[in-house]
Amino acid sequence: MITLTDIEAAHDRIRPHIHRTAVLTNRTINTLARADLHFKCENFQKIGAFKARGGLNAVLQLTAEQLKNGVTTHSSGNHAQAIAYAARQVGTRAYIVMPRTAPQVKKDAVRGYGAEVIECEPTLDAREEGVRKIMERTGAELVHPFDDDRVIAGQATAAKELLEDAGPFDVLLAPVGGGGLLSGTALAVHYLSPQTRVVAGEPEGAADAVLSFRSGKVEKAPFVNTIADGLLTTLSDRTLAIIREHVADILTVSDPEIVAAMRLIWERMKIVIEPSCAVPLAAVLKHKDHFAGQRLGLILTGGNVDLGKLPF
Repeated sequence: MITLTDIEAAHDRIRPHIHRTAVLTNRTINTLARADLHFKCENFQKIGAFKARGGLNAVLQLTAEQLKNGVTTHSSGNHAQAIAYAARQVGTRAYIVMPRTAPQVKKDAVRGYGAEVIECEPTLDAREEGVRKIMERTGAELVHPFDDDRVIAGQATAAKELLEDAGPFDVLLAPVGGGGLLSGTALAVHYLSPQTRVVAGEPEGAADAVLSFRSGKVEKAPFVNTIADGLLTTLSDRTLAIIREHVADILTVSDPEIVAAMRLIWERMKIVIEPSCAVPLAAVLKHKDHFAGQRLGLILTGGNVDLGKLPF
């Protein structure tokens, strides 16, 4: 069980290595949504995404013995950068398994932090097999992208800051992929603002979490085809248990709705976000009646987008 003390300790641990990111508002978007929206801009975070928080919290707790052979993980991009960055901060090596289809900008960034990138086929089985081989070959320590209490506690610090800087909220929204951010967000809200509801956004083209949320067991998406490349992984038993206990709802959105929300933020807020980041706003705009008149907090998860392949 991740406690409030764990989340507070994580925040103290990672604070020297991260930004306390801005919370922005936009009148035009508020008018369109008929609600009062506050955006936690983790696209301004170290490595360009919230994942720096969980990666650092995990790596900074490893012992010298655990660090001596390096660290490893699998990721489509942002957790990869987080572990590469965290490894550099503590002076150890990082071996990152990434799907060959991951955005080139994310692969380049991982290498830029000094990590070794091992490409694999874009399936979870291939990613996990790649990590297993690295651990056998190098003895590197695994830091899982989301199925790790240390990672979840680190991700919870984004919601903790948002609540401290701009709360309280009627609803706090985050996207869901593997569930690390959503689990952490739900726990931070549970401890710090129990009257606030937590709602997740998920792409229709990777809709496993909504099925798992309803059935109570980890499900796979019926098909995977979405522009939101950061949300392709399934939940774990650990994240599903937290989400089912503390999340009110999961809303799905289509790729055109994601692209429209992404473009709206680019045009109106003048900031760079990636498609996965736009999913919660897309959910708000799709379900305006559900959120009308309420005070909303949204975590903008990252800005690591390939500028040569924009969807608009």
